[in-house]
Amino acid sequence: MASLGPGQPAAPELLRPGSRWRLTAPVDLRSSPRGAGLATQAAAGRCLQVLQAPGDSGSPVPGRLRVRLLEDGYPGWLAAEELLGIAFASGPHRPRLLAAPAIAARLPHVLAFAEAARRRPNRYLWGGSLGPDFDCSGLLQTAFAAAGIWIPRDAYQQERFCQSVAVRPGHYALLRPGDLIFFGSPQRCSHVGLYLGQGRYLHSSGREHGRDGLGIDSLDPQVGDPVSVHYRLELRGAGRVVRCHDGTPLP
Repeated sequence: MASLGPGQPAAPELLRPGSRWRLTAPVDLRSSPRGAGLATQAAAGRCLQVLQAPGDSGSPVPGRLRVRLLEDGYPGWLAAEELLGIAFASGPHRPRLLAAPAIAARLPHVLAFAEAARRRPNRYLWGGSLGPDFDCSGLLQTAFAAAGIWIPRDAYQQERFCQSVAVRPGHYALLRPGDLIFFGSPQRCSHVGLYLGQGRYLHSSGREHGRDGLGIDSLDPQVGDPVSVHYRLELRGAGRVVRCHDGTPLP
């Protein structure tokens, strides 16, 4: 593949495997090569790399690209034409890696972003990471990214990425505001919230067991509302962000 000059606009013949592109407008990444299921959303300013181009051997959908977001290594699918006019050739990804003290100093910004998001009209959106509609892990990733801290995209990846902190219902003295709270089954983490202090956490939850959007719930057993009770029963643990994700693809 011929080298692309920095800033060269995307064209169909240039969207080849290995090429890297910076976005100037947001795009939706799909969860599969067919259908409209949302995997995640990429904001303006993010970079992606083409993994599989239309017409490649084994490409199941003509005109659809398989790509990987470079800040978090997250894969997805999008139509080639979605990049025309909004994607420009980019150089190698150079992550900004912060030490734990620098991350801790930025947590007030993370908390402020999440609270501002809660105050906007919103609903739960599977795959949502642009706002105002978020899923649980999309909210957390975007809140940290707003402070210049990249963490993985999905809740189970975030759990593995964080430094573990002990917690159980009614016992949360070791937690600090800005820690992540993880929920799910004994086998797998499926939900995440942002700890605020005093047993309270902010999260985006769905309709079936949640608030269909952003809300605040509690780890305190004295709080008896149905949403808090449901998630306390699924509490897996907590974690602290002490490093930045370098963009390496995660399983």
